[in-house]
Amino acid sequence: MHTYKHEVKYYECDRMGITHHSNYVRFMEEARVDYLDQLGYGFDRIEAEGVVSPVVAIQCNYKSPTTFKDVVDIEVVISKLSELKFEFSYTMRVGERLVCVGQSTHCFTENGRPVAISKRLPGLYKAIKERE
Repeated sequence: MHTYKHEVKYYECDRMGITHHSNYVRFMEEARVDYLDQLGYGFDRIEAEGVVSPVVAIQCNYKSPTTFKDVVDIEVVISKLSELKFEFSYTMRVGERLVCVGQSTHCFTENGRPVAISKRLPGLYKAIKERE
């Protein structure tokens, strides 16, 4: 399991001092980018290969609010992997307190057409499989 840390910024909070809900999707993206970097297959490397990985679905379930200066620990795992898509699952906590859980699903395309990750990026596919 991989953990990413995000310190809530002042501008991410609303007038009530609570982190605006839209920011949790951004936190998920930050954690996902970091996760792939740690695998050795950051988005810069994937895109240099001519492949992009758009979001096809996202879900976010809020459990408890966060506020300015809270450090959110985001646990990231790839919960599903197929030839054409993968799903990340995120668990966000401040200390022991659960604040949010989410999932994002991504496909792989090249020139606008779906590609099989195991064939097009076999090193990435192998790195993900080794973490299962």
